[in-house]
Amino acid sequence: MSARLLLVRHGETVWHAENRYAGTSDIDLTERGHRQARALARWAGRRGADAVVCSPLSRARRTAEPAARALGLVPEVIEDLRELDFGWGEGRTIAELEAEDPAAVAAFRRDPETGAFPGSEPPGRAAARAVAALRGLAAAHEGGTVLVVAHNSLLRLALCALLTIPVGRYRQVFPRLDNAAVTEVELAGGMTALRSLNVPTETVPAAGAE
Repeated sequence: MSARLLLVRHGETVWHAENRYAGTSDIDLTERGHRQARALARWAGRRGADAVVCSPLSRARRTAEPAARALGLVPEVIEDLRELDFGWGEGRTIAELEAEDPAAVAAFRRDPETGAFPGSEPPGRAAARAVAALRGLAAAHEGGTVLVVAHNSLLRLALCALLTIPVGRYRQVFPRLDNAAVTEVELAGGMTALRSLNVPTETVPAAGAE
């Protein structure tokens, strides 16, 4: 038996425009982020799911809650779905980091696993906890579908690990997951099939376009 996991990055946050590393910082959604959460809820209501789970961080919980209501479910919070801690990078932009230590940023760009920011959670460790959580969900919902709301870096790392891609390549292979977009994987035993990648749930106007 297999299970389908609908992997979703949370909605846009107040740090999105400046592209700051949020990591484990608990950052609020923007109004656009709340609209994206409502669009995800409409999409989920049409697609259907047997369970909704999310990261403990508020941006993921606020994104998951409308979808759970649309499905008549209560979202389950899973600690291991939290974003990785970016250490030195938390709350800062890549330009700010580069101005302070260009060599450290160059090492990160070459290989974000061996060149992870000082004080950050090792990407391999983050990938391992995410995959364990996802495989646990698949085992608990065999034959079913689970909507999983988590984070950009964590989900990209998990996708690499599930698809046997070196986690140090996550930024090249999966440049970004869009806010409230859906990536569907099918898990059966130790096998993973990528069914879709970064599918939008709504076309949302860019900031300032309204």
